[in-house]
Amino acid sequence: MTTEHTRLVAALRELRSGAGLSLAALAERTAYSKSSWERYLNGKSLPPRQAVRELCRLANEPDGRLLALWEIAEPHWSGRATTSAPAPAPPADEPPQSRPRKAAPPAVPRRRPARGRLLLALTSAYTVIVGGAAALLFVLLPDSEAQEEGPPPSAIPFSLAPLCHGAACEGRDPMRLICGIGPDTLASHRTATGAHVELRHSKKCGASWARTWGTEIGDRLDVTAGGPTHEVRIANKDDAAAFMYTEMTEVGPGSTVRACFRPARADAERECFEARVGGTTTTGPRGLDTAGGE
Repeated sequence: MTTEHTRLVAALRELRSGAGLSLAALAERTAYSKSSWERYLNGKSLPPRQAVRELCRLANEPDGRLLALWEIAEPHWSGRATTSAPAPAPPADEPPQSRPRKAAPPAVPRRRPARGRLLLALTSAYTVIVGGAAALLFVLLPDSEAQEEGPPPSAIPFSLAPLCHGAACEGRDPMRLICGIGPDTLASHRTATGAHVELRHSKKCGASWARTWGTEIGDRLDVTAGGPTHEVRIANKDDAAAFMYTEMTEVGPGSTVRACFRPARADAERECFEARVGGTTTTGPRGLDTAGGE
């Protein structure tokens, strides 16, 4: 299972868990069986693109981000990402009438064929040796792209357990680190521009993050729990059509997590709200930030 597939599975499981959909409910309300959904959600097989769209529809979530994850994972799953380009087709045969008629081979002494076979064998052996040396040299040459990207996907262990906790999660992707499976929603807020914002929390990872959807290009969302602030910006129409999330921030029991939404519209104000891990939501009037300042 590749890293790309693992991220897709984590996102699908989070979506199903958040929507409270059982495998039986998925089978009843889509064209895919219960056993098929079990394979998709446990990483045993890659779901069809339509299955991803159906799950987003049932969970009432934008499908842009999940489909983007699927588009990244599918080539690695199918092998198309590592398949070499096909060799060029050989030139077409000449028309039969253009080929010169071959004369019958002259009679030769008995020992000549033996010498011809020996010469052919030596030539073949030489070709094998040169080709093998070239292949070995190619293998030993440094591959800068491979060094930058790390180990091949097959060397990455498959796991749906969280890959970080506490400080180790600070500033990292909740989906990639498998913290986005079954998180708690600490608080949710509807902005004046119509965007939705949620504060999310993973007990297993000891971390929180914020996510948003229904946004406009240029909107920004940040989250902090008294430490570093992590921000996500809606950069294009694909981002605006998907649900976007910040990186994680470390939290503990009783920590206060704060999310601030900064709309791109010049006539709209920044809106902030807070939630305490294990506690309740706190906002200013109409959800507007009362502390002021940036």
